Amino acid sequence: MGMGKTIVEKIFSLASGKDTYAGDIVIARINAAMAHDGTSLLAIEAFRDMGGRSVWDPSKVALIIDHVAPSATENFSKVHKIMREFAQTYGVNLYDAGSGICHQLMVESGLIYPGALVVGADSHTCTYGALGSFATGIGSTEMAAVFMSGKLWFKVPETLRIEVSGSPPPMVLPKDIILKIIDIVGADGATYKAIEFCGSTVKSMSIDGRLTLCNMAVEMGAKTGIIETDEKIASYISSLGIKKNLELKSDGGAEYSGKISLNVSNLEPQVACPHAVDNVRPVSEVEGVEVNQVFLGSCTNGRLEDLRVAAKILRGKIINRDVRMIVVPASRNIYLQALKEGLIEIFVKAGCIVCNPGCGPCAGAHQGILASNEVCLSTSNRNFKGRMGSVEAEIYLASPATAAATALEGKITDPRRLLKS
Repeated sequence: MGMGKTIVEKIFSLASGKDTYAGDIVIARINAAMAHDGTSLLAIEAFRDMGGRSVWDPSKVALIIDHVAPSATENFSKVHKIMREFAQTYGVNLYDAGSGICHQLMVESGLIYPGALVVGADSHTCTYGALGSFATGIGSTEMAAVFMSGKLWFKVPETLRIEVSGSPPPMVLPKDIILKIIDIVGADGATYKAIEFCGSTVKSMSIDGRLTLCNMAVEMGAKTGIIETDEKIASYISSLGIKKNLELKSDGGAEYSGKISLNVSNLEPQVACPHAVDNVRPVSEVEGVEVNQVFLGSCTNGRLEDLRVAAKILRGKIINRDVRMIVVPASRNIYLQALKEGLIEIFVKAGCIVCNPGCGPCAGAHQGILASNEVCLSTSNRNFKGRMGSVEAEIYLASPATAAATALEGKITDPRRLLKS
């Protein structure tokens, strides 16, 4: 064929040892695999049912306790115990309760690098594309097969190219940009495609910001989000001591399933309204909605940059007395850095509840559960009915800046108002 290739086609060519293009079915070698306490039990049971006797490469497998951490029920305590025993028996990496969220830990672990093919038993595995890897969520039984063989079959996805240009105005963050993109593409507008994020805005974004973009690719139905390698990725990778840094860019003649351009120079903060992630409105259209809870954290927005933005807004102030604000750093490293910078102190003095690193309220399992008719503004990635507790509760999704402003006012607030005061 000899046509130009997308980044994704290049990664699958590497992983399968064959010249592959979108639409091809390949058997590919996996570079890293992850399961958490919501998905590990099924994977471990399937591994046993398939007669698994060893893990293909224990150094490339991570089991992470983050969804209900520390455990809130006896059932989850059993799951955690089984995970610990499996990790000990087969020598795989175990990140116990308090380490942080699986996706952040994988990014920090050194298992993710440009050109890697990574699978996780969680739909937001697509986050790692921010480091130039092809990362996607798979089912628990597929994960058992990966544990045993280190291989999996794929249909190589087509790529949708999304070019973002312009300088986002003050208080407009990567979260606002990805919500706007989801608004344009729709909840199933990119089903089984890879999304390649590019353009000057993406280039100037920090790694934290790019992780937020790629994290929500799955909310458009995509297999993954991915960003071409550049000096920011290279320096992040080398700061973790990873030697593997491929230069990965799509060729000029690569074929895309579509191209979308977005200029964010005049973008205002965005909010996803109940009960769909693509039900997106500018903040000016939803201002004034009273909230009971604000959640800052998750694999979307629990990183240092996110905590800094919120802390800057909350510094020296007290949140509204009718609001609970829960802050959950995405990993122990982030928590420690936030302590060092005095961010945790700002949150505590402002009246926030700061919890241990983990998924927290986002998983709707054991922290910050909503009662019926309660409203939460969350920096996470999903606002489906019943996601954070009661099916009669409502969840709005927004950026850390909008979250902090909302906590101060007790109602959804445009964070740009704080620029005027």
